[in-house]
Amino acid sequence: MSRLWSRFSGLFSSRKFIGVDRVGNKYFSRTEEIDGIVKEKRWVIFKREEDPTSVPVEWICWLNGQRKRAPTPEEMAELEARRERVKLNVAILKKEEEEKKAREASGTGRKIISSKAEGPDLKSFIQQFPADSKGEKLEEAHEQANESRVKEPKPKPEPDIAERHIPKSTEPTGSGASFQPGTWQPPT
Repeated sequence: MSRLWSRFSGLFSSRKFIGVDRVGNKYFSRTEEIDGIVKEKRWVIFKREEDPTSVPVEWICWLNGQRKRAPTPEEMAELEARRERVKLNVAILKKEEEEKKAREASGTGRKIISSKAEGPDLKSFIQQFPADSKGEKLEEAHEQANESRVKEPKPKPEPDIAERHIPKSTEPTGSGASFQPGTWQPPT
């Protein structure tokens, strides 16, 4: 019972005020000895509602023991100023990017729809490749492939009699051009 009483009274007597953040949350610590091991306990008392998102990252690191010393007000002001500079730089970069897109769109005479989920322009990507060995452009082949997806699939021609009696081997052979699905089975 005396041990319980000493822990209870120790909560209030040995608590040490460490600091306060910009929201008004107060941070405390105390050292206690449990079974011969001295441990430091750290906690926060929230100014308003218990909202863990109101605790700055530096204080979270101190609470978790990732920092030995608590952040000072000067350090917190410097870090806040750095965060504001980063936000400003990001806003400037976004504005420059939008202006660049607008200039490119006005130069080509096409409209660019601004959206966050915009994908890459595949047509301009495909145009940079040379024609294939048959002499047709890859873009044309791509368009033909898209058209064939819309139409009903053509039935496959019936294989020749010689092709029907191909014995099934245990090892894969041949090149990609002669591959036929179902001709090779793994050994059992």
